[in-house]
Amino acid sequence: MSRLKCKGYHVWTHESSWRFYLKGETKLPTMNPELPEPGAVPDRLHLPDSPGQASGSSIVFEASTQTPTSEGLDSPLFTNKGYCLKTSGHSLHALGNIQRMRQHGQLCDVILKIGIEKFRAHKVVLASVSSYFFAMFNGEMKEQNQKEITMHDMDATAVDLLLDYAYTGQITITAENVQVLLSASSLLQMQEVREACCKFLLRQLHPTNCLGIRSFADTHSCKELHLKSHVYALQNFQQVMATEEFLLLPFEEVKELISNSQLNISSEEDVFTAVLNWVNHDLLEREKHISELMIHVRLPLVNTEFLMTRVDNEKLIRDNSECRELLLEAMRYHLAPERRCALSTARTMERKPKGADPYIFAVGGGSLFSIHSECEVYNPKTDVWQMIAPMQWRRSRSGVTGLRRLLYVVGGYDGESDLATAESYNPLINAWTSITPMGTKRSCLGVCSFDGLIYACGGYDGASCLNSMERYDPLTGMWCSCPAMITRRRYCRIAVVENCIYALGGFDSKNYQASVERYDPREGKWQYIPSMSSKRSSCGVTALDGYLYCVGGNDGTMCLNTGKRLNVRRMSWEPISTMHNRRATHELVAVNGFLYALGGTDGSSSLNSVEQYDPKSNKWTVVRCMASRRSSVGASTLDCMNIEHVLRQTRILS
Repeated sequence: MSRLKCKGYHVWTHESSWRFYLKGETKLPTMNPELPEPGAVPDRLHLPDSPGQASGSSIVFEASTQTPTSEGLDSPLFTNKGYCLKTSGHSLHALGNIQRMRQHGQLCDVILKIGIEKFRAHKVVLASVSSYFFAMFNGEMKEQNQKEITMHDMDATAVDLLLDYAYTGQITITAENVQVLLSASSLLQMQEVREACCKFLLRQLHPTNCLGIRSFADTHSCKELHLKSHVYALQNFQQVMATEEFLLLPFEEVKELISNSQLNISSEEDVFTAVLNWVNHDLLEREKHISELMIHVRLPLVNTEFLMTRVDNEKLIRDNSECRELLLEAMRYHLAPERRCALSTARTMERKPKGADPYIFAVGGGSLFSIHSECEVYNPKTDVWQMIAPMQWRRSRSGVTGLRRLLYVVGGYDGESDLATAESYNPLINAWTSITPMGTKRSCLGVCSFDGLIYACGGYDGASCLNSMERYDPLTGMWCSCPAMITRRRYCRIAVVENCIYALGGFDSKNYQASVERYDPREGKWQYIPSMSSKRSSCGVTALDGYLYCVGGNDGTMCLNTGKRLNVRRMSWEPISTMHNRRATHELVAVNGFLYALGGTDGSSSLNSVEQYDPKSNKWTVVRCMASRRSSVGASTLDCMNIEHVLRQTRILS
């Protein structure tokens, strides 16, 4: 490396070193564009006299071999046009000097007045960071030539912070100043600060403030913040409805919330309660809105006990003719389960929260000589298992299914006796609740949900294999008998394909079964369909894309790893690839176009391994194992909203 020297000003080059010195008292002339050929380094260069330069004065370039010293400047670029110097940090250095001049009132050409506060500034700096000031100082506005400008509807603290940002490019946003900063930066059209304030508020969203942030964002036209705070309120409505912000909302905003089909709730009872709380908060003024709000409460989906004891006894409902009609509509829907499809309206449609993802729940089961009440949940997106709250009873050989927003576990075996009890799991609060027991004790049963009802069929009652079936209605909380299967089936599995229930395999107390039968709820009867090619008990069964899959199981001699699927339209069975492990008493569930086989036994030990099947490639892949070994496990899928957050919160509270 070499250096260039010009009256004590040092820069770096990558060619030979040059020393510049000036003969006479003249300014440096423009360099002659005729430069040496690349690579040629002359010993001495003379530039011709520039116009007006004293005769005999010239710039002399001499080669130097002096060792270069450390300089605080960047190396210039040697180009065909000359030397190009670029100093890093120049703009920051310059703005820093301008900021110090502002602080000392030097060369300031404008004063901003906010209330009694006055701030000196430079118009060019303000115009460079604010579209508002650019238009003010470059247009036909009267402030263009004013030395002092009064700013209305502005906070002095916010303006002071924004002025510092204009000169330094730095600002600290806090919970104390974010509102005034967002308001001021929106008015002054300082987009970077405005967007930073919105991002800060997004990180502060909480059920107690999301409605206030949504309103604030709407006032300042922050579309992204408004949308995300609105979605947050929908996703956390059960907590939001208990806040003061909700009770203070105007009618139109309450209506907007409760009418949304993406409202995240455990049950429709929550919406009814929220509406009554809001109306009663200012009864004289809000009573007139009761019917307009109740139209958006899906009363047909609340349970019968709540409908009769709470809704029917509410004076606001009984005294309003439109509300009474809505109550009668709900009662008719409850009284005729078989006709619910015909009675379908917008109020009978289940709400589906945005952002809810399918999770796999593994429930109970056994290993060695123990039976589990512990349960765990799997996120297919992250390939992670987590423990959830344990059931109220220890259960293996139970039936599990998801319906609406809850997970249901029915029957099973507790190590001493077969069970008729049942319970439901609410993922929003990570808790189990007992529900009405079945009419018959059942273990090794098949369970599925269809059209808002839960069906349990077959199994073992402690004395004999069963072919009976019963149905549970979560709205009425009652079980009722349904037509029995043609064949007794212990360790049977059932699934729903194209509005029909299919029962496969099992054990009838004498023989392992290959037979398959189908139940059509519209006709109310069972009928045989083509049997499987091999006998299977304790197999995994599920439906996916119009196919009925049957995987693994026991044929009476060994556990199997083979699988079949039934094309229900063509009524023909076809093989699929074999699993990595032999499995029986396992579960098979479908999520996002894949099948998952989990747990069970290989004939010698309980398993905690899980395999994923891709129908497109016809291949099985091993995924993350469960935390516990589980034979005779129960499993199902359920759409949940960020259950990981709920689990973290409940662990903190416990």
